[in-house]
Amino acid sequence: MQLYRVLTGPDDSSFCHRVSEALSKGWQLYGDPSYAHDPVAGTMRVAQAVVKTVQGAKYSSDMKLGEQ
Repeated sequence: MQLYRVLTGPDDSSFCHRVSEALSKGWQLYGDPSYAHDPVAGTMRVAQAVVKTVQGAKYSSDMKLGEQ
């Protein structure tokens, strides 16, 4: 089974650490990152999709994807 999730956050080192943590848990980058300006906060936001293949698991909408 292949899982998909999108990580989002401010364009700073905390976001890079979230992506690095996901990669260390076996997730793989899926596509290019996306950037957008948040006019309310006055900052840039970034998003990165990641995927992971999990053997022997059955998908459920109750799954905590970040814990896979």
